[in-house]
Amino acid sequence: MRLDKNIIWIGNKTEQLPILWYLLKWTVIGAVAGALIGSASALLLASLNWATDYRENNLWIIALLPLGGLAIGLMYHYLAGTAAKGNNFLIEEIRSSRNIIPFKMAPLVYIGTVLTHLFGGSAGREGTGVQMGGAIADFMSRLFKMHPYDRKIMIQIGIGAGFASIFGTPLAGAVFALEVIIVGRLRYDAILPVFLSAFFANLTCHAWGIAHTHYCISQTPDINIQTLLLVLAASILFGIAAMTFSRFIEIWGGLAKNIYHTLLCVLS
Repeated sequence: MRLDKNIIWIGNKTEQLPILWYLLKWTVIGAVAGALIGSASALLLASLNWATDYRENNLWIIALLPLGGLAIGLMYHYLAGTAAKGNNFLIEEIRSSRNIIPFKMAPLVYIGTVLTHLFGGSAGREGTGVQMGGAIADFMSRLFKMHPYDRKIMIQIGIGAGFASIFGTPLAGAVFALEVIIVGRLRYDAILPVFLSAFFANLTCHAWGIAHTHYCISQTPDINIQTLLLVLAASILFGIAAMTFSRFIEIWGGLAKNIYHTLLCVLS
């Protein structure tokens, strides 16, 4: 009987070794990825602050916005390749894992975003942070020759860490990365790596002395039936607006490509 207990105990201990290895592996990877992506986000935020200050002190530079747009367009046309797909490329790779996310996506989107802000254009930060994070994470997966299944987790790590460090919201960044593929369905084995990398990235960004913008909400509505119904109605409208926006991007994008190819045929 005692021998049987010892055998059972040894068996349980052996079964725990893969779990221990899983925790150690993803903790180290999450820390390294978070540090690299957080540093990249810190560089981006510092550069955007410089670009904004320079533009505000030299408003004449706004007149060069068309030239800036032309430079960015030419840069992506001749250098980007598959990196021009942006965020959609990252989502495709998490789903299929067929192509390599080129590391040049990170510097290209960084340069494009900084130039856009410098000349007074309108560009968000979340797409830049996500693309930089995804490119860095996928480079790490190739460097360590990871299995395709782990590579998908690495891309999610890049998305979460990039979003988290850009806005200083590690919890939101991690949830965004976990649900960005199929809303409502989570890959449970990716929860720990994504959360760790998001928090490490945010800490690294702060360690570089970068402060995020804080918004003060002076009043909050009471939680009652009326408020819940209003939130429900607003959520439905927001969802419809997002779906409509997404569909129109596909429509106008396809139309623009058709016009572009038609012009090429006419000019040639």
